[in-house]
Amino acid sequence: MQQYPKITLRKGKEESLKRFHPWVFSGAIQRADEGIEEGDTVAVLTSGGELVGYGHYQIGSIAVRMLTFSDTPIDAALYSKRLRQALAMRQALGIAGTAYRLVHGEGDFLPGLVIDIYGTTAVVQAHSPAMHLARHIIADALCDIEELHVDNVYYKSETTLPFKAQLDPQNEYLRGQFVTDIAEENGLRFHIDWLRGQKTGFFIDQRDNRRLLQQYSQGKRVLNMFCYTGGFSCYAMRGGALKVDSVDSSAKAIQLTDENIALNFDEADRQRHRAIAVDAFKYLAEMQQGDYDLIVLDPPAFAKHKNALRNALIGYRKLNTKAIEKIAHGGILFTFSCSQAVSREQFRLAVFSAAAAARRKVRILHQLTQPADHPINIYHPEGEYLKGLVLYIE
Repeated sequence: MQQYPKITLRKGKEESLKRFHPWVFSGAIQRADEGIEEGDTVAVLTSGGELVGYGHYQIGSIAVRMLTFSDTPIDAALYSKRLRQALAMRQALGIAGTAYRLVHGEGDFLPGLVIDIYGTTAVVQAHSPAMHLARHIIADALCDIEELHVDNVYYKSETTLPFKAQLDPQNEYLRGQFVTDIAEENGLRFHIDWLRGQKTGFFIDQRDNRRLLQQYSQGKRVLNMFCYTGGFSCYAMRGGALKVDSVDSSAKAIQLTDENIALNFDEADRQRHRAIAVDAFKYLAEMQQGDYDLIVLDPPAFAKHKNALRNALIGYRKLNTKAIEKIAHGGILFTFSCSQAVSREQFRLAVFSAAAAARRKVRILHQLTQPADHPINIYHPEGEYLKGLVLYIE
């Protein structure tokens, strides 16, 4: 057994770990060695002293995130191996292009770590203190994988690490420097604002859903609510939409949307597009019934934790009610929740309640989720966070 500080579980609390669930909750711990600090690698033992595996310790409800369930050390070799395995899966699926997620936390057996690839730049986010402390090891490993073609590693974790850890992370280039902010997705080009934008600068998780929307856009009047940088708008334009209106409360998002439209379409084509900086609920309330044939609702997470769940479900219900009321007859609604605290069933019930309140006939055409480069560890169902429905509204 490796010489890591030890955490011993209460009797029977190893059962979920024997099913390879990667979290140890604080209430499951019977005792811990003295001097364990945030970010330490620890050995997790059963109450009888049997080794379960090794993980990263942090203060909070989730006390340990497991990386191994055997006597395998957590070191540079492990990080390199897991990164190469993550790349191999994406290469096998044909999605290791110029804009994709290389590491999706528990889904790639690296809990607390997210890595998105944009051309030759890797954007790294740590969600646990240990991954923050390992950031330089991870950056080296990324640059050492020749098939990745990564020259620049940007670390962006100022807003993702636990506040109580008092790590004072700085967003910075760990390797290389800024080269270009343009990346390509399915033949469309986008400015990716990883320096100041949300998440790693782009919502890669909607790639497949954007492509689906393109198929429904021909001749449609399209409204893209919470447009952020205009991903859905660009696909609707390419799909032959009659007009596309992009709405977001952020003036910066609207500016980026206009820039992305200009990057992909000539001046004549751009006449079909309009970007509007206004509150989404206000815009929906004031627009006329029948103004749009296709509406996209892709709001930010309404519930980032369980305590906000009730209000989040009310928010989804109100938002979808208004859209279903206002959409044209025979309209198509793409509606999403990216709140991990909201289950697929809860989201669907909120949308069902909205349809009933709007008193429209509604049919489900598609049930959507996150793409294959955001895999869900079968032992960690909590990794399924993106839920979507495509609805036909008579």
